[in-house]
Amino acid sequence: MGILGNIRKDFLFLMRIGRALARVTPMARRRTRTFPDVMDDLAEKFSDRLALISDRESFTYAELNRRGNRYARWAKAEGLAKDETVCLLMPNRPEFVAIWLGVIRMGGTAALLNINLTGAALAHCINVVSAKHIIVAAELAQSFASAAPLLAGEPKVWTHGECDLAALRIDEAIAAFSETPVGKDERPALTLEDRALLIYTSGTTGLPKAAKINHYRILAAMDAFSAIMHIKPDDRLYDCLPLYHTSGGVIAICAPLREGASVFIREKFSARQFWDDVTDRECTLFQYIGELCRYLVNAPPHPKEKGHKLRLCCGNGLRPDIWTTFATRFGIGEIREFYAATEGNAIIFNLDNTPGSVGRVPKWAGFIFPLKVIGFDIDKEEPIRDTAGLCRECKPDEVGELVSKILVSAVKPGQRFDGYSDKTATEKKILRNAFEADDMWFRSGDLVRRDARGYFFFVDRIGDTFRWKGENVATSEVAELINSLDAVKEANVYGVPVDGREGKAGMVAIVADRSLALPALRQHIHSHLSAYSRPLFIRLQQEIDSTSTFKQRKADLVRDGFDPEKVRDPLFFDDVAAGSYVPVDAALYRRLQAGEIRL
Repeated sequence: MGILGNIRKDFLFLMRIGRALARVTPMARRRTRTFPDVMDDLAEKFSDRLALISDRESFTYAELNRRGNRYARWAKAEGLAKDETVCLLMPNRPEFVAIWLGVIRMGGTAALLNINLTGAALAHCINVVSAKHIIVAAELAQSFASAAPLLAGEPKVWTHGECDLAALRIDEAIAAFSETPVGKDERPALTLEDRALLIYTSGTTGLPKAAKINHYRILAAMDAFSAIMHIKPDDRLYDCLPLYHTSGGVIAICAPLREGASVFIREKFSARQFWDDVTDRECTLFQYIGELCRYLVNAPPHPKEKGHKLRLCCGNGLRPDIWTTFATRFGIGEIREFYAATEGNAIIFNLDNTPGSVGRVPKWAGFIFPLKVIGFDIDKEEPIRDTAGLCRECKPDEVGELVSKILVSAVKPGQRFDGYSDKTATEKKILRNAFEADDMWFRSGDLVRRDARGYFFFVDRIGDTFRWKGENVATSEVAELINSLDAVKEANVYGVPVDGREGKAGMVAIVADRSLALPALRQHIHSHLSAYSRPLFIRLQQEIDSTSTFKQRKADLVRDGFDPEKVRDPLFFDDVAAGSYVPVDAALYRRLQAGEIRL
């Protein structure tokens, strides 16, 4: 990239980040203006404009706010105190937003439960936040019933809609409450620092953790992303992501509302239905998770896939191996990839469509975004410290952990880290005394590299990267190479232990179509990957297990390893002597574990 190219990219960064900062920065000076206050103003300003749309119900701005007022008065009548928690278990629909808007208007906290959880995992999410009330959508009554016997305390249960649960009907109860504006004398005094939501981590490893989201974080997302996407009143955003997570439930909802735009809410993603929805509903924006884009790319051609009005897609996790294909096949002009974590204080944006980058921070903008990439020990899974006990910042293109400085400052509230409801889990995310005494940095848990131009590139989640033959293997980079083969629909790469061997051997679970030929797969892998990074074991699956936000699960695959007694899928070993993949049976498994075969 030449001098003119650098100047252009710096100009785009300055213009687009400047617009976002111009909105977010003044917020800190209005500490008592919380999200419900903003919604009051928006309801008055955009009264009869459509706000939230779905196949179930649609609300104008005024209707959404009035509906929230009913729930607020319900919360007050039930004696919900400031900071007490209401758990919400409900599929995607506009009513979901109205409920948590009403709860936080009265100073309560809305804990947004993952609708795919059942039993012990669901009970854990409710218990860990000490819920006072639980609102359960009728269609999720059975899921809740599986968790009910494991609940601690005696939270009051309400159902929304008719079902078999022995509980009060909240949809009927709120009919008795007024929808008129809730006066300041009726609600507790709130500030931007007060907690509003609890949003759970995906739980790819261990049980989910409840991340604290205060009013500042909601409003900052609202203002920043509306600026980054340059949203206008005539825009309509397509939202098929779970409303119980930050991307689908805060960014995709709140950013359009700031500008008087609308959001079409789909209950769940469907690759088959996607282009009909986007086209027929005249959506101009799409909030994505990278794997959704992969599903669309892998889907057969759709007659409407280029007849849409999408002008921009915003999201995270769009991997380099499908970025260009996604943009060109579907005619997507602008992609706003960003990097952030629900609970974290680090956020960066890719503002110039550079394929594969999760964001850029020019050197001259470092004071705005206090981020560093630090040396990391893969084996010990901890930052590398020198003889003085301090961390080392990585050189350009060197892989390390991304960390962001934690500041407790009224001037920079975005650099706070409020953590989780679990104090132990919170402490694990804080890196102390990294570069000087008593400093604190938020640990992202992600390995990244930053090039000399300031572009960040995601490498892997800590714990996913493994060592083999003394070298670090990034699972995401191996997966991208395998995914580039036409017959492969999805690849999930991980490391598995082998008796008597140091480190972990590479293994990949693959979903492919019938055209996949193992010799062609092996040639592709051997032609493009170094010996240490080539997967030694192949597992062919019908589908890849993933979280509700389409993050691949690896823990069960690692536990299964390459043991044919545990793995019922077709299983193969890369036999160098034979020059091919050979099936793994009990006899071969014993020889591999006994060290009789050279790896």
